[in-house]
Amino acid sequence: MKGAARTVGRESTRVTRYDRPGQEHEPVLRPHMGDLRSAEATVLTGVQVKQSKLGAARRNRAMIAVAVVTALDIGVVALGFAAATAGDYARGTRVLGVDIGGMTTPQARPLVERAAAERTARKLSVTVGTKRVQVAPTTAGLSFDVDGTLADARADRGVASLLQGLGDGLDVPPRVRADQARMGELLETAASRVDRDKVEALIAYRGTRPRARAPRPGRALDHKASAAALRTALATGASSANLVVKTVHPTVSVAALRAALAGPARTAVASPVMLRGGGHTVELSPARVAAALRFTADGRGGLKPVFDAEKALKGLEDRLVKDSVAPRDARIELVGGEPKVIPSRNGKGVDRKALATAVEKVVTKRSGRVVSVELIPRKASFSTADAKKLGVEEKLGSFTTNYTPAPRVTNIRTIARILDGHLVKPGETFSLNGVVGKRDKARGFVEAPMILNGRYVDDVGGGVSQFATTMFNAVFFSGMQDVQHTPHSFYISRYPAGRESTVSYPQPDFRWKNNSPHGVLVDTHSTDSGLTVTFWGTKRYDIESQSSKPYDIKNFKSIDDNDKDCIPMPGAKGFTIKVWRIFKNDGAEVKREEFRTVYQPEPKVTCTHKAAGG
Repeated sequence: MKGAARTVGRESTRVTRYDRPGQEHEPVLRPHMGDLRSAEATVLTGVQVKQSKLGAARRNRAMIAVAVVTALDIGVVALGFAAATAGDYARGTRVLGVDIGGMTTPQARPLVERAAAERTARKLSVTVGTKRVQVAPTTAGLSFDVDGTLADARADRGVASLLQGLGDGLDVPPRVRADQARMGELLETAASRVDRDKVEALIAYRGTRPRARAPRPGRALDHKASAAALRTALATGASSANLVVKTVHPTVSVAALRAALAGPARTAVASPVMLRGGGHTVELSPARVAAALRFTADGRGGLKPVFDAEKALKGLEDRLVKDSVAPRDARIELVGGEPKVIPSRNGKGVDRKALATAVEKVVTKRSGRVVSVELIPRKASFSTADAKKLGVEEKLGSFTTNYTPAPRVTNIRTIARILDGHLVKPGETFSLNGVVGKRDKARGFVEAPMILNGRYVDDVGGGVSQFATTMFNAVFFSGMQDVQHTPHSFYISRYPAGRESTVSYPQPDFRWKNNSPHGVLVDTHSTDSGLTVTFWGTKRYDIESQSSKPYDIKNFKSIDDNDKDCIPMPGAKGFTIKVWRIFKNDGAEVKREEFRTVYQPEPKVTCTHKAAGG
């Protein structure tokens, strides 16, 4: 039984008081106030004076008795409170399950520290989405603030004493500290497992046909709520915690996507958009519009057109801006046999942002699809200062190969013309196929023999391997980094053994990297009898070449071919050879690189068909 129990009767009041559960005091008898009121109500006349005095005396005795009992009660309560608050902590005070009531702080601290260590050592079963992992509280950066918790317990002495007087105790919530860096690291790891970006609706084009990407909700870990869940689990002694994952909804509905797909997306490519500028009108065909257009989320639940003006203007801007006002990039050219910087010029160009905005306004209309192009000041993208910083000042390396008149010479000279004056900036990787592209008749390439599967066959652009070989040697003697070169399958006597490269489209490519801090200018010069490729820049090394003798010699076989397209081959032995590139500074070797090349035997092919070339 807790608290005070009272029994009320006519003659007296019985009061039973408990200082603590199980500690019962003797009942105290108090006169009933009704008796006193009856005495006061007696009429005082004549012989009743003695009765009045007797009532007054009784009344005085009753009031004295009440006062004495009240004083005794207060004293007992005071004694109980004093007993409950002995030490630094009231009796019944508990921290982390440890009863520290009546203890001093030096007595309580080691007990609480031990309980804190035990709880911190227990791993939490943490649920992240559909996965469950065991996590040590310390991994999450969680620990108990024992001193802070004990301070809270001292501050709660009055509440604890009151609860103790009511037969209960006080559990003081422990303070939990979190190392934000470690907690953040744990939550980032958890987020990497559950986070998934939402996917907004999108309309793009394949050709001129709109294609839709459906929206999809994502999910994201709620870092703040998840950290709170981990702290609460440790504080309460729970064995598990659930990290909070929120659903992230896309802004565009499927219905809105379908409406845009059936309407604005089709209207946008139904007819051309006309651009007017520089005294000219330029048509953006539906195909060009489609290639530069997308419909993306507008943030209000719908889709809006987004136009890439830079992409749409490719190859067209010079028709909208007069040459006299267009910006001009700086160039590096050979003048009198020496590299010279041709200055840049600032000018005016099409305002891309304004053009994009204007096209986005008219592209969903069926008529009035005309846009006036605005010009704004535009700097040269490659200034005079930029060109001078490249340090193209001296010859790095050069190589020459010779040829006799043949169809392949046309191809060699065509590719040399395309690459003459090409500038490779520091850190850039040059790709012959990337710069020149597919060899075709439209650009002047013709059919000529090339090696395919160990035999000569005719192909458009055949023979350009001689250009690749010549450039490879310029790379070699300029000290540039070889990235990709492929020797011919069998040795061709017009090239230096082990220092040559074939090329075809799209593979094998020929690639090298400008690994110097300066620019490299490619200078090509071709005649009817030979090709020279020279690199200009800032010289870092003197390069020497050394070669082994051919070894692992292999004989060739003879073939009679009756095919009408047969091309005769003289035959040559196969062999292996090593070449070393030696880097020197001031005559001292700095490093060397080895190139090992294996040549297969070249078959001797005799063409027996009357229509064949041999």
